[in-house]
Amino acid sequence: MIVILNFGSQFAHLIARRVRELGVRAEILPFDTKVAEIEKLKPVGIILSGGPASVLEKGSPRLDRRIFEMGLPILGICYGHQVMAHLLGGRVAKGEHREFGKEILEIKGKNTLFKGLSVKETVWFSHGDKVVRLPGGFRATASTKGCKYGAFEDTKRNFFGIQFHPEVTHTRNGKKILSNFVFSICRAKKDWQIVSLTKEIIAETKSEVEQRHVVVGISGGVDSLVAATLIHRAIGNRLHAVFVDTGLLRKGEVEQVAVYLRKHGFKKLYVIDASKPFLTRLKGVSDPETKRKIIGHTFIEVFEKAIKNELKKYPIAYLAQGTIYPDRVESASTSKTSAKIKSHHNLTLPEKLGFKILEPIKDLYKDEVRKVGLVLGLPKDLLWRHPFPGPGLAVRIVGEVTEERLRILREADAVFIEELKNAGEYEKIWQAFAALLPIKVVGVMGDARTYEYVIALRAVDSVDGMSADWHKISNELLEKISSAIVGKVSGVNRVLYDITQKPPATIEYE
Repeated sequence: MIVILNFGSQFAHLIARRVRELGVRAEILPFDTKVAEIEKLKPVGIILSGGPASVLEKGSPRLDRRIFEMGLPILGICYGHQVMAHLLGGRVAKGEHREFGKEILEIKGKNTLFKGLSVKETVWFSHGDKVVRLPGGFRATASTKGCKYGAFEDTKRNFFGIQFHPEVTHTRNGKKILSNFVFSICRAKKDWQIVSLTKEIIAETKSEVEQRHVVVGISGGVDSLVAATLIHRAIGNRLHAVFVDTGLLRKGEVEQVAVYLRKHGFKKLYVIDASKPFLTRLKGVSDPETKRKIIGHTFIEVFEKAIKNELKKYPIAYLAQGTIYPDRVESASTSKTSAKIKSHHNLTLPEKLGFKILEPIKDLYKDEVRKVGLVLGLPKDLLWRHPFPGPGLAVRIVGEVTEERLRILREADAVFIEELKNAGEYEKIWQAFAALLPIKVVGVMGDARTYEYVIALRAVDSVDGMSADWHKISNELLEKISSAIVGKVSGVNRVLYDITQKPPATIEYE
């Protein structure tokens, strides 16, 4: 395992993903994790991530200095490179100008970290401060025009620092640099393989649950579906799957997922139509945060009622959740300084139910979850469905949620997705959906004037949703989609295409 100490970098997850792509487990921990906690994981190396702070600022993040005495190889990236130099006796200063973007790195002599690379390499920088004096025992291994110590090393202690980001694709041979650190320096073994992981998860679940029963909430999303399938393979009909129809799901979603689960042996499946209480409580509510809280609390209430009524005769011991690795890391202390964005994700069932939590895919990223799903034999059309928010269509209707607005949005979204699939565009997009804006505008249909809603179409390219660019759909396809929505969905007379990146916008509308 490689431990990544996160100093608040937007690329911390990317570092972990790159290490896992090499076939080695990676675990992200807060920057101030104590040595004793790190030792429990028995890592073979440590990576110090970048971060937005400056080591020159009072109160900027610092790691436990005893980490440098653990005898493990350490790679510092950007802020990690600077904090290593600062704590070990070097000096960091404000740069005369900030380096941001692609730079040419000149590598000095032979060294293990840059083995197999050219003398000049294209790398990606993002920094204002820079190391201006090396700690004792270190030597410079690379530089740029604006950065004398673009990389350094202490081969005696196996400490390495690089001012650039090897984890981003803009650094042409970044994966090779990480591979050199992981294998040549840390001597890690390849043991992170999806097929063996799938078998391991099933075996661990079977061993932990034994003869007890588990309840899981199915949402129609990829994560809960894969988690439920893994548990079902482990314990069979002692898994009870509860699918709450909130009335806020996509067209045909409940039927599609229910048919699949029943076809594949889920005998304890409970589909609960709870659309009435959800819509009743959302009536007149326009504030996004209030809507999320209402939906979250109502879901818990319906789920808890189902357990008490439908499952009271079974010895339920576990509540299974489709928590994935980014969810777990972002809810930990690594995000202690982040703002609350979506309260819905933080809601859990009341502790009074007394269930233990079972999270079979808690160590996996979304792409890894999908790969596990393929190993399990789940159909590709379910595995590659675009991400869907927990509160459902309620956060794609700006303002109040009504039955009429839900009908319009559900139909418009279905037409949009159908046209994308027919054109072979759907699988090229990370996420696509329609949103309904709470305004009516004038239009003309036939000889009559109309006064109807506006639909905004959103399609983005992303890796993990942390940042996103709008997807370039051809004008011809956009025209076809617009005509299809206006022609097939009553209540819509105007269609817009959203070309805003994230940031500054979010992907969803609320």
